[in-house]
Amino acid sequence: MRYRRMGDSSLKLSEIAFGCGGNAGLMTRGSPAEQTRAIARALELGITYFDNAPDYAAGVAEQNLGRALRELKARPIVNSKVEIRAADLGDIAGHVVRSVDASLARLGLEHLDIVQIHNGPSLRNPGIEGKDYRQLWIEDYLRPNGALEGVHRLLKAGKARYAGFICRGNDIEAVRKLFDTGVFKLINVPYTLVNPTAGYEKPADLDAKSDFGGVLNEAHSRGIGAAIYSPLASGLITEETADGRGQHPLARVNAEGETALRHQKIAQSLRFLGEREGLTLPQIGYRFILDHTGVTTVLGGFSSAEQIEQLVPVTEAAPFNPEAMARLNALWASGFGV
Repeated sequence: MRYRRMGDSSLKLSEIAFGCGGNAGLMTRGSPAEQTRAIARALELGITYFDNAPDYAAGVAEQNLGRALRELKARPIVNSKVEIRAADLGDIAGHVVRSVDASLARLGLEHLDIVQIHNGPSLRNPGIEGKDYRQLWIEDYLRPNGALEGVHRLLKAGKARYAGFICRGNDIEAVRKLFDTGVFKLINVPYTLVNPTAGYEKPADLDAKSDFGGVLNEAHSRGIGAAIYSPLASGLITEETADGRGQHPLARVNAEGETALRHQKIAQSLRFLGEREGLTLPQIGYRFILDHTGVTTVLGGFSSAEQIEQLVPVTEAAPFNPEAMARLNALWASGFGV
């Protein structure tokens, strides 16, 4: 395992991290024995960073991670998040603190190494209805008693060492406003072979609903780290997708019918990237991400310990050569020809 400094902070994170989200299913739907076994193996292989959130099965993933770490007597670097919903708008700062207190209780920790706001910033008021928290108006971040004030309270109280937030796409101007505060040291953002816009200018024919505006490059220039979530594009960049097979029993099924066939063709078109070193599609996906200097860590969504073992060696793989990158750029420019 290799390690990278999180921007200009004092933290070094493993290049591959352990994501506890629901897509892979292990930390939300796996058995306690499966979870502990996978976490133990991850620690043995050098993974030092675990990413969680109260939204992952309504706190279940946090409880499961806390239990496993206690069993293993381990204290890696731990991140969790705060989701701000309509009911929280009257006291956002207070909600941020209360949410982290609840997360710490579930995790069994005295502090988080990193706390992140799970809502992506938006220049326009997106409105928050029901349980939605994907975006938060930038004014609700910055106003008195807003999210930023809540983060300041956590940092001052020692309940978190560093702070960050999530990028949801089509939001680069709002993201810059949060960068300008100087408070945030980590972003979570998608950056994949299917949508590379966090690191590259969007090709005209690329079917990417969300444009991440080269945010990795800007974050890196400002000394802000980046953790990449959904690195396999929600299961698209896998051998199972390329071969038309079912996913792991714990994983969510994300595409069916014509969409699944389109995803299959895209996955097959990417296999050439692994020919030189015999890499699998997931390994290709991770290697592509790690080739970007603005990336600190890749948040692996694991369904089993075996998947962790397959992916960790990719940190030692060689970067893609110029010929492979030229071919990849042509694929993007053609919209993968599908």
